[in-house]
Amino acid sequence: MPDTAARAAAPPSPAGADGAARPPEDALAGLVDATALHAPRRSRVPLPRPVRRLAGPLLMVVVWQALGTFGIVGERVLATPGSVLSAGWELTRTGELADHLLASLARVASGLALGVTAGLVIALTAGLFRLGDELLDSTMQVLRALPVLGLLPLVIIWFGVGEAPKVALVAFGTAFPVYVNTYAAIRGVDNRLVESGRTVGLGRLGLVRHVILPGAVPGFLVGLRFALTGAWLIMIVAEQLNATNGIGYLMNQAQSWYRTDIIVLGLLIYGVLGLAADGFVRLLERRLLGWRRGFEGGA
Repeated sequence: MPDTAARAAAPPSPAGADGAARPPEDALAGLVDATALHAPRRSRVPLPRPVRRLAGPLLMVVVWQALGTFGIVGERVLATPGSVLSAGWELTRTGELADHLLASLARVASGLALGVTAGLVIALTAGLFRLGDELLDSTMQVLRALPVLGLLPLVIIWFGVGEAPKVALVAFGTAFPVYVNTYAAIRGVDNRLVESGRTVGLGRLGLVRHVILPGAVPGFLVGLRFALTGAWLIMIVAEQLNATNGIGYLMNQAQSWYRTDIIVLGLLIYGVLGLAADGFVRLLERRLLGWRRGFEGGA
């Protein structure tokens, strides 16, 4: 009769008003915790991600418009969003904005093509070869410390006052972010992966192709993101000196007439172009790094 004695010694289960047995409170707590752990987590804001990303800029525009509408900030100091849109529409209607924008895009594209290519080639040479590291890395670190815009007078002496100095400045300023991040990514590849590749029979070219270069892609994309942003920062200054077109030139001309609406328009164009460039890099990351899943943030 041991089962009967055990049942008699066990504490009675709590009962409700209807006399039905209730599970112990600890069991209920454990059941709730287990349910919460396995239940799918939902976003607190039931909106698409692009809409949530635009919420911050839209709020800034609303505050900006309110400051101008209520006279807290004068039109001479900072034009309102409505004035900026009006100026943008007028320049678009006359075709002037498109001409300046295309000129800036051509300069940035040429400078980026040269700078990114140079930075990538030097990073591969220094990262993959010991002799290249000894000869190139220290030189690149010295050049990286030079102020890009401080080279403008020297570049003008070298290349004149045409398109060449502007493209050269962009190329010089964008090569270093690509070099530094790509070189660090190559040297940061886990040596255990290299040893594993050797174990399965990969030679030097096979290791570079299947282990080192894939491991360096994230670093290269980080450098490319900095390079795209830096290109527009350099161009906005370069186009204000010895230029006859471009967004920077347009802003410089507007300064003479105290047209803050055109100046702010130019700044917004640079910001939108920077956002588009960042979106392009994000697209590359999804294409090239689909095998790698990283932390995407909590709900």
